[in-house]
Amino acid sequence: MTDKAAQGREPGGGAAQEVGAKGPDELRRQIERTRSALGDTVEELAGKVDVKGRARARAADLRDKAGAMTVQLRSSAAQAGHTVQDRASHAGHAVEHTLPAPVRTAVQAGVRHPRPVLVVGAAAVGAVVAVEVVRRRHGGR
Repeated sequence: MTDKAAQGREPGGGAAQEVGAKGPDELRRQIERTRSALGDTVEELAGKVDVKGRARARAADLRDKAGAMTVQLRSSAAQAGHTVQDRASHAGHAVEHTLPAPVRTAVQAGVRHPRPVLVVGAAAVGAVVAVEVVRRRHGGR
């Protein structure tokens, strides 16, 4: 028996006036509030006991966060790529305008016809490698 229930009785065991409710309607409202609170408590406890369900909810939350982070990173990478491309373009134009006319003409020809430039570049790399191999075989002389 709770203290409130004990308070509601007279020392002789008879019923005293009700301490909590002031009539049957008030008592019904109190019972309904108590039922609602008890239902909420039971629901909360059931949720805490459902470890599998909580794990699924947490996994779904983490997937959502990872997806949002992926979108944000892709956007940042795309923006950085555009920025680098713009800066490289501006730098290329700045260098192009400061080059002497014969060099500018050679560069423009190389852009129009890249195959000969690649062949000459590969030959130059081959020559540098050959010179380095010979130098190392002769003791760095």
